[in-house]
Amino acid sequence: MREIQFDTIVQTVRDLCIEANCVLPRDVRCALCSAKEQEQSPVGRSILGDLVENYTFAQEKRLPICQDTGMAVVFCDLGQEVHISGGLLTDAINLGVSRGYTEGYLRCSVVEDPLRRVNTNDNTPAIVHLRLVEGDRLSITVAPKGFGSENMASLTMLKPSVTPQQVEDTIVEAVSRAGSNPCPPIVVGVGLGGDFELSAILAKRALLRPLDQENPDPYYAAMEARILDRINRLGIGPQGLGGNTTALKVSILPHPTHIAGLPCAVNINCHVTRHASAVL
Repeated sequence: MREIQFDTIVQTVRDLCIEANCVLPRDVRCALCSAKEQEQSPVGRSILGDLVENYTFAQEKRLPICQDTGMAVVFCDLGQEVHISGGLLTDAINLGVSRGYTEGYLRCSVVEDPLRRVNTNDNTPAIVHLRLVEGDRLSITVAPKGFGSENMASLTMLKPSVTPQQVEDTIVEAVSRAGSNPCPPIVVGVGLGGDFELSAILAKRALLRPLDQENPDPYYAAMEARILDRINRLGIGPQGLGGNTTALKVSILPHPTHIAGLPCAVNINCHVTRHASAVL
């Protein structure tokens, strides 16, 4: 049994919160630069140039890429041979988020109660998704989620008799309804299958797949390509001002489901598709 200290997790989460908010992942940077070269609209190209300048400046100055530094979503893969010493894993994560957001001067946007709306002042509690896996390591990914894009999420309980074309229509329609609200160009995560709550988690986890990686299943890789093409023909464009770059990527995560159902969750990320990871 391998031990990982509570304080080590706290420090790691703290650093990941700051890193994720100030440094855009390489794959997202490359996708934005590529989109700038391929965008046909002069206004769209100008906006994409501004986005490139923004993330470059943020990285150099260690400033947030976006003023909405998001709600801290933390994905943890905990090896079954790991023991956390000194406290609970969730407590360590929340303390790390608290320190990351306060010490990193990141905007704290979490309210303690959904109706009474009193700010917690340290961006806690985090949203934690935990998986037990083999091994003696703890993998942590912090993916701050702004709510301009989160508010555009949707979940549809489709009938199992729908065609693949109708599934694609559902995803494209969700993006079309979102319009300019999620600050395009966007990344589209899709959870397909499972049940009501799992499909939503799958959609958010799908956003973590690097933009330069194809779906390992050729069937879904082809579906992603078709959906991406349709989305980029909607004409929404960068920041909703028109163009052929509405989305940078569509990522689908399928899962076994019940014979009587077909959940389809769509979670949208803005062009600031932030995440940072560490393995302890």
